[in-house]
Amino acid sequence: MTSPAEAPEAGLIVDATTLLGAEHYSPELVDAVQTATRAAARAAGLWFGRGDKNAADAAAVAAMRAELLTAPFAGLVVIGEGEKDEAPMLANGEELGSGRGPACDIAVDPLDGTRLVQEGLPGSVCVIALAPRGTLFDPRDVFYMDKLISSAPARGVLDLRATPTENVLRLAEALGKPVGDITVAVLDKPRHASLVAELLAAGARVELAGEGDVSSAIAAATPGGRIDLAMGIGGTPEGVLTACAVRALQGFMEGRLAPQTEGQLRMALDAGHDLDRVLTLDDLAASDRVLFASSPVHVNQGNPRFPGGFSVGDAGLEPTTSSV
Repeated sequence: MTSPAEAPEAGLIVDATTLLGAEHYSPELVDAVQTATRAAARAAGLWFGRGDKNAADAAAVAAMRAELLTAPFAGLVVIGEGEKDEAPMLANGEELGSGRGPACDIAVDPLDGTRLVQEGLPGSVCVIALAPRGTLFDPRDVFYMDKLISSAPARGVLDLRATPTENVLRLAEALGKPVGDITVAVLDKPRHASLVAELLAAGARVELAGEGDVSSAIAAATPGGRIDLAMGIGGTPEGVLTACAVRALQGFMEGRLAPQTEGQLRMALDAGHDLDRVLTLDDLAASDRVLFASSPVHVNQGNPRFPGGFSVGDAGLEPTTSSV
């Protein structure tokens, strides 16, 4: 296994960053957050198709932390990668920023889709969300969440307590399109076999994603996109990150904590969580003043080894011999 210090030379492109909610924060802070996601994507990109997801994740974490340490805010990681230990990570409770500027909760996934990078597949993203201090949901000791996500017309229409069939039929009516034209994004996991079967029986199209929980959810919350609805059980940290993006997009989201093992169930109950409670967007991200940035990593198909290495959308960095 190659160490991060021995990372291969640059040969990948970071595409344009998705940015939502920039109007709520200073240009300096917005620029710092974009720079952090792009730096993480560049660092992870060095490991694209190299068979080492841990090295890719560590590289993304280190690059993101380095940028956020001097960002003009007082940041506290509330959605990170677990308790702090010797491994490289952005951990819950870690303080970032210069201390000058707004006090913010930070939700972060330095590399969502580590396996995709490992296997040289598209769809991985580096994600940060900011919100005023104390406004992001704390999913303490619960790692999975059942989610239902769509665009604005789904508000007041969809309900996580309804069956998948009922929700698909309701959404089709709200969007004014046949059920057969409704596309539902679902993570390709064994736990979703019955969900996929029910959606197909209802007449909907199903788009399976091996990873990329956040990307599929954002696509569902974006009006007029290829995805109409995202549903199923995914990561709770990714759920809170997604809630920030959905809030900025004025979309619809509900969630419910969903422990997957007896051990997780005991931890959730010991932490005082109500596992029957349906969490609304207001529960997950309680402020409209959210800032969300996401930078994807993918290979330059035309010339994967060009000198210079990267194009970062509107960041002003362009490869010397190739472009997207």
